[in-house]
Amino acid sequence: MFRSVLIANRGEIARRIIRTAKNLGIRTIAVYSEADASSPFVREADHALPIGPSPARESYLVPEKILAAAKASNAEAIHPGYGFLSENADFAEAVIAANKIWIGPPPAAIRAMGLKDAAKALMHHAGVRTTPGYLGADQSDEKLQAESTKIGFPLLIKAVAGGGGKGMRRVNAASEFLPALESCRREAQSAFGDPRVLLEIYVQKPRHLEIQIFGDSHGNIVHLFERDCSIQRRHQKIIEEAPAPGITPGVREFLTHAALAAGRAVKYEGAGTIEFIADASEGLRADRIWFMEMNTRLQVEHPVTEAVTGLDLVEWQFLIAAGQRIPLEQHEITLTGHAIEARLYAENPDTGFLPSTGPLTHLRLPDAGIRIDSAVEQGNEVTGFYDPMIAKLIAHAPTRDLAARKLAAACRATEVYPVKTNAAFLAKTLSHEAFLEAELDTGFLDRHLDQLLGDPTPSAAAQQAAAHAQLPKNIPTHLQGFRLNAAKHLTIRLAAGNQTVEIPLTHPAPPLTVVKTPEHTIVFEHGRAHLFTPPTAETAAHHAASDGAILAPMPGTILAVPLAAGTAVKKGDTILIMEAMKMELSLTAPFDGTLTTLSATPGAKIPEGTLLAQVTPTP
Repeated sequence: MFRSVLIANRGEIARRIIRTAKNLGIRTIAVYSEADASSPFVREADHALPIGPSPARESYLVPEKILAAAKASNAEAIHPGYGFLSENADFAEAVIAANKIWIGPPPAAIRAMGLKDAAKALMHHAGVRTTPGYLGADQSDEKLQAESTKIGFPLLIKAVAGGGGKGMRRVNAASEFLPALESCRREAQSAFGDPRVLLEIYVQKPRHLEIQIFGDSHGNIVHLFERDCSIQRRHQKIIEEAPAPGITPGVREFLTHAALAAGRAVKYEGAGTIEFIADASEGLRADRIWFMEMNTRLQVEHPVTEAVTGLDLVEWQFLIAAGQRIPLEQHEITLTGHAIEARLYAENPDTGFLPSTGPLTHLRLPDAGIRIDSAVEQGNEVTGFYDPMIAKLIAHAPTRDLAARKLAAACRATEVYPVKTNAAFLAKTLSHEAFLEAELDTGFLDRHLDQLLGDPTPSAAAQQAAAHAQLPKNIPTHLQGFRLNAAKHLTIRLAAGNQTVEIPLTHPAPPLTVVKTPEHTIVFEHGRAHLFTPPTAETAAHHAASDGAILAPMPGTILAVPLAAGTAVKKGDTILIMEAMKMELSLTAPFDGTLTTLSATPGAKIPEGTLLAQVTPTP
């Protein structure tokens, strides 16, 4: 076994790898950008080296800087984590050429499976059924539009080099195809440096299933059963589980057989995931499941597999990279219970899941007998440079129902401020009757969105907690047990959002966490942070949006401004397109009217809250 490892990644990924390395007595070396200088993973590593400015393309995505750090620290091995350079075959080759141990699959396997079109062609030759569509080299608008007509609508446009939900668009009609193609190419170029796309049929009720595999340099290959990752928003997974609900022995046999065949086709070594799309309109059937892609790395959702198998997958990666055999034979790998993982993101579900950035002034993650893989600690900052995931929460229990309820309770107990999170949204999803009944597909969140978003208005209990927090701590003893049945009521007046509320004080105070600052009172309830202020602190900015102001929802860059000032617009018309955190955001007209003011210009970098345009309602 090697004695030291450099981790070419950050956040919860780096912390996860450090944990296993320390258990094995391996010295850990972290690399970090300027934005990550005070991050927990930097402190937890045995040694840490700076590698440049905050943007990933100037630090974590520069192979030369990673290799220089490995040489300077005398690292014997390099673990790329997942994301960044983990699926870069050229980087893997450079690591090997530098006489370092590459903890990952052979570069040839990465290259073979790294592009979706080439991977599908390889799987077709290996006898693995692939999703019907267009994989051709001709990328002209005319050819792609002609092929889209042959496939039929709805269909998916997907970046050839894509992943993580980026560079993917659903197209419902021929009239939408070219604008969606342009947007998809633009996002693919930004995220992956490759604008090429492929076309696929759109499965009407798709479930996302995947098989975890491991191979070694001695020709052995095994699977660690399946995961279901169907709960997604914007094609990005937010809840994953193992095993897949409703799977039959026959379907599992089909999936694992196909996954092992895919691994053998590329002589796979290390951890990999074979992803499938299933048409679940008639339940899970082997004849309605297709190979989608292979991820030649460890997955974000690997903890659910670790929970149900009792194995440490990072340890397996280390052992295999060191030339050892897979520790277990197939018949020795078993499933126990059910595990579910929820991704806690710094984002605001009430504003279309836009990422939320800022300091983590208050951060309390649950201590409810669950596993937490976190990227940050209280006092750290969520920046716009990287993926906005705060932590992964993983619950394991004897049954799926118990695991879901355990994880929902943990999400409700999560407290974050002032950064917005999806904790309450996750709790509602995990508690939803349809989720508990395993009525799953990738359209689940869209179908139940209104119910899952819930009402952001503070409950009566939250209002009471905020009101009690206004009382001075030195209330005379004889008033602490007062009863509210007299003629005179003690009322506290506070602002919550845009509304001023009169709160008749009751007793006792609800058992909710309350944090007071000089300006605000924050009450945490069911995963939400409710902000209360004195009524005079209401701002005009909140009212501006309701008056037709188009404000930048977060820092970003203006990509396109398709309309001109003076144009008549309909509700939902795109006013401008901006890019933030490698995502394209379309800002639209809030109602029918006239675009009276337009201050946005393509290429401009704008801070959050910038007034970009104004729509005046039609009289």
